[in-house]
Amino acid sequence: MINISQEQLETNLDYSILIGALREAFQEKYIVPTRHHHNYKNPQEGVESTLLLMPAWQVGNYLGVKMVTVSPKNGQYDLPSIHGVYTLFDAHKGMPLAQIHATTLTAQRTAATSALASSFLSKKNSKTLLMIGTGALAPELIRAHSSVRPIERVYVWGRNFEKAKAVASFITKHLQFSERSNFDVFPIKNIEEGIEKADIISCATLSPTPLVFGKKLKAGQHLDLVGAYRPDMRETDNEAILRSSVFVDTYDGMHESGDISIPLENGILKKENICADLFELCRGEKIGRKDNFEITFFKSVGHALEDLAAAKLVYEKLK
Repeated sequence: MINISQEQLETNLDYSILIGALREAFQEKYIVPTRHHHNYKNPQEGVESTLLLMPAWQVGNYLGVKMVTVSPKNGQYDLPSIHGVYTLFDAHKGMPLAQIHATTLTAQRTAATSALASSFLSKKNSKTLLMIGTGALAPELIRAHSSVRPIERVYVWGRNFEKAKAVASFITKHLQFSERSNFDVFPIKNIEEGIEKADIISCATLSPTPLVFGKKLKAGQHLDLVGAYRPDMRETDNEAILRSSVFVDTYDGMHESGDISIPLENGILKKENICADLFELCRGEKIGRKDNFEITFFKSVGHALEDLAAAKLVYEKLK
């Protein structure tokens, strides 16, 4: 069994290749049981943390399981909210093949999934990206989105302006990305300034209440919602749902995030009105964006096949 570190993941998972691998994975046959989702008390913080167990396998090929914890208040310690490990097995003989740094793997596959969805849902000439959130996912989402659209300008907003500045500085100093490097990055204090200018709005926060309001959206925008992983969290309001064509990564995860579950519960959204999931888009069973005036809304809750596809890719490159 080999150990695959954060540094190895950062060096070996190129977004253009990873996005292609995910596109193929959403067309293939994976066995993905419902993930275990356990909230547990965290008395020191006064808010629950979460344990997630996510298995997936391909018959006779690979099997993988991710075990991660989510601690919402880790930002105050300058730590990622997500920590974990991913173990890849040989599905034929049952041998463990690799132990992988799951925090980085999760960030990369999540960002690649958002970019894959954007390739179907955002305008092809999208040039401006608003990044809402300043955690570990923010730089990865910027990299991934810029690999599928001709992004020229990125705005970064967070509740803490100093952290927004730090993300912008990090991106600026590390523009030697293999995908694209010709965009400018600006931290902003006013979120509405970014919403007004953005072609793509990517949200990766743990906000319990909406940050993006439907009344502020404009024709042709694409919403990429990655955070709000619990039913009592949401990054958008009901009006955003009503004004948008809604897509999800998987129908199985709709109950997990308040961005979808709350509108479903109060009748703002009906399941039959969700346009498609990523399986249907990647298989060509349904279409994404219809025109340049449509507002598209993509909610990602994460799917274990994404982890397995990324783990396979890096393992086969390094083994």
